[in-house]
Amino acid sequence: MRILLVDDQELVRDTIAAFLRQEEGLEVSVASDFPSSVEVVRKSGPFDLVLLDYMMPGMNGLAGLSAMKKLQGTKPVAIISGTAPRSVAEQALAEGAAGFLPKTMSTRSLLAAVRFMAAGEVYAPISMMTERDHQQTTVAGAQLTPRELDVLKRLCRGLANKEIARELDLQEVTVKLHIKTLYRKIEAKNRTHAAMIAKEAGIF
Repeated sequence: MRILLVDDQELVRDTIAAFLRQEEGLEVSVASDFPSSVEVVRKSGPFDLVLLDYMMPGMNGLAGLSAMKKLQGTKPVAIISGTAPRSVAEQALAEGAAGFLPKTMSTRSLLAAVRFMAAGEVYAPISMMTERDHQQTTVAGAQLTPRELDVLKRLCRGLANKEIARELDLQEVTVKLHIKTLYRKIEAKNRTHAAMIAKEAGIF
């Protein structure tokens, strides 16, 4: 199965690609923005599945989804995102996306979703999108999900990624993705800076 993963965040792209490549039978290509993904598909496609980051250069909202679907023909195109709300997920699915995947979903769920979509099915964890929308906490002007808040509190306690993963029963790579998203949302430069921002917001 040939998959194209397109994401401008190097850590996220490399992490997801590495996990997918561990699975027997999956061949993963990557691109760092939408224009380069178009070139890859024109040269090597269509792929059995294309995963597009919603918030990356060249996507222009869901216009990128439409353009990629034309290039892919009958082959599926899905959206991945760390921050998009349920309304965007629903719109993407309405416009023909094969699925909408949160970047912080578990490795096992990601692999299952990839195979599900490549088989022609539609994957949509709407419950996760609902939680993201309705149970958020504001920190430094940014909306954090309950899970992101859990991670931030443990960052403030000085826990290492492995320790955070153990406490929250998550994969360590999932914790890393949450931290990456946290840094971007609250504009933190590092763990110490994130803890300072959390303290100012009264998190601990």
